[in-house]
Amino acid sequence: MLNKFGQVRPFSNIIRAEQTHAQMVKAELKRNGWSYPDNTYLGKVKTYLGKVKAPASLLEACRIGEKAEIDNIALYDRLLPKVSDAASRAVLERLQWASRENHLPAFRRCIARGGTPGKGPGGGQGRGW
Repeated sequence: MLNKFGQVRPFSNIIRAEQTHAQMVKAELKRNGWSYPDNTYLGKVKTYLGKVKAPASLLEACRIGEKAEIDNIALYDRLLPKVSDAASRAVLERLQWASRENHLPAFRRCIARGGTPGKGPGGGQGRGW
């Protein structure tokens, strides 16, 4: 998305947030003594992205982002009842909150603007944490 449309919101903000979220999950796995594999997709992503075309418009991209966040929230709904460790559960609840309260509304604002990128500093930078 950023290659095609530049550093536009909501994508530029959400990518940074997702990088933070990945580090939170990694730290939680480590805290529990659980191993995690290296990301074998890192070298493949660039190759894959070279074969996949970005959506034709930012509006279409935001609609795809909206669907992805809805699916992500549902994933947490399925995972959370299975997590008994309070600290791990808190991390996952925090990530679900970010999807529901920050990312999904950001994509919906983009859709409401007809795909026009957001302007301003971004709304979800740490609110409620």
